[in-house]
Amino acid sequence: MNFIEELTWRGMIHDMTPGVEDLLKKEVATAYVGIDPTADSLHIGHLVGIMMLKHFQRCGHKPIVLVGGATGMIGDPSGKSQERNLLDEQTLRRNQEGIKKHLAKLLNFEGNLPTTAEMVNNYDWMKPMSFLEFIRDVGKHITVNYMMSKDSVKKRLNGEAADGMSFTEFTYQLVQGYDFLHLYQAKRCRLQMGGSDQWGNITTGAELVRRKTGGEAFALTCPLITKADGSKFGKTEGGNVWLDARYTSPYKFYQFWLNVSDADAEKYIKIFTVLDKNAVEKLVAEQTAAPHLRPLQKALAKEVTCMVHSEEEYRKALEASDVLFGSATSDILKKVDESTFLSMFEGVPTFTVGREKLPLKAADLLAVEAQVFASKGEFRKLVQGGGLSINKEKVGDAETIISPDMLLNGQYLLVQKGKKNYFIVKIREH
Repeated sequence: MNFIEELTWRGMIHDMTPGVEDLLKKEVATAYVGIDPTADSLHIGHLVGIMMLKHFQRCGHKPIVLVGGATGMIGDPSGKSQERNLLDEQTLRRNQEGIKKHLAKLLNFEGNLPTTAEMVNNYDWMKPMSFLEFIRDVGKHITVNYMMSKDSVKKRLNGEAADGMSFTEFTYQLVQGYDFLHLYQAKRCRLQMGGSDQWGNITTGAELVRRKTGGEAFALTCPLITKADGSKFGKTEGGNVWLDARYTSPYKFYQFWLNVSDADAEKYIKIFTVLDKNAVEKLVAEQTAAPHLRPLQKALAKEVTCMVHSEEEYRKALEASDVLFGSATSDILKKVDESTFLSMFEGVPTFTVGREKLPLKAADLLAVEAQVFASKGEFRKLVQGGGLSINKEKVGDAETIISPDMLLNGQYLLVQKGKKNYFIVKIREH
């Protein structure tokens, strides 16, 4: 596989310095992408850079993930309107461990092959360096004029940020540039990749390598991902879509990809999966022929959920979707684990009733103990009309008794009035 050709058809190249293709043709090259460890989980915004490394590894080259322990302590001015919070070393190390856990599913860190992925932390080589060493060995090679010419710096200095730009942030591109120099010297890494907003920082690093060693280093960036309506990719009303199941459940993760627009699905399936060109073109043709069946979204949601979580979590998400939107039976509902169940029905009106009340007639539970119904009369009327289900089973008898053995995950009842009105009754301990 040819890396540049692969990224080109996927729409993942925004800019690159001359010579990148020649480099990749003549050797097993090493490239890195930097990630700031601002949390102990990655979010889907990070996936673009990681997918670049994944394709890089699949094309027979060596990927390095650089966790920016040092740069994370400073804050990158690119695309930001204000400085970010600075992190302490203990937090950075904890975040690094969380990030490594996700990366291990996406890149191959196993074995000792020329293409085995590595993870490094720039804090390890920046920490022992004194300020005097840094300004002598790094600062003198890059002029202030050169640094001021970068768009990320210009924007901040031209008043986009109310407070201007601190010296700390101004030095960011030097620190990132030194990372490239260090990896060039220590790992023969000659290519840095990232989003198009990183172009200025990456080319500063390549320039530092040239001025300090006389060697050649290269830059490659991908476009910043946006949604078809122009809004920011990866954000929902609830915030970031995280890779860690503690922050975004696999079900919600799956739903995010399943609900993207047709235009976005066609773009995202190229960027966020390893499906080949023929498979993607076939799905696009299927989507054009029958857009209501949404084959692109379904394939995208499956591929990304399996890659980030697992096939089992994908299957659970599929079953959970069937419970909500399909014709799933009570047997499938009973198999849904508690965290998936709660994320499926997040925001649904919930009533809490003491366990000592059970067993109890459904009419008393739902119209007296929990106000799912305004009255028992309303309850009976809906039962007679065939419009009430409990745990996906239609209630045909107004005298139905609710017993503890009916509870989902030992503590929940799912009540459905009509097709779309859901309620949860949570049974608490004494």
